[in-house]
Amino acid sequence: MDRKRKIDPTLFDLCLGIFLYGVVFQAVLLFFSENISYSMGLWIGVLLAIAGAVHMWWSIDRGMDQAAKQAAKTVGTNNLLRYLVLVAVMLILVYTDFANPIFAFCGYMGMKISAYLNPWLSKMRAKVLKLENGGKDSGCA
Repeated sequence: MDRKRKIDPTLFDLCLGIFLYGVVFQAVLLFFSENISYSMGLWIGVLLAIAGAVHMWWSIDRGMDQAAKQAAKTVGTNNLLRYLVLVAVMLILVYTDFANPIFAFCGYMGMKISAYLNPWLSKMRAKVLKLENGGKDSGCA
């Protein structure tokens, strides 16, 4: 069964918000410092946040197709896996001079900021889609 799957609009808005947070944070960061390790840390955190959001969506979507007990186990295991990856990356950054772990954490917090801004981003996306469709309702909320 080869069906094309559209990206979930909420996931798209969440990832867009994380990316926009990274762009704004980078602009402010460049105003105060040109240290490349700060920027590297920020974008590592942003990429981790986007990957975490996609993985979270995937594990919840997968869990919805399972019985309640198995779904709880699957989602819990995937949460643990996601946090272990985050901790491993942060430990690598702490013990190397590749990128700044504080700014990586700040980049990862883009997921939280984006989650709070998600209703606003959804409304903005709906307005843009409505304008692109010539004022006709696109069916997106």
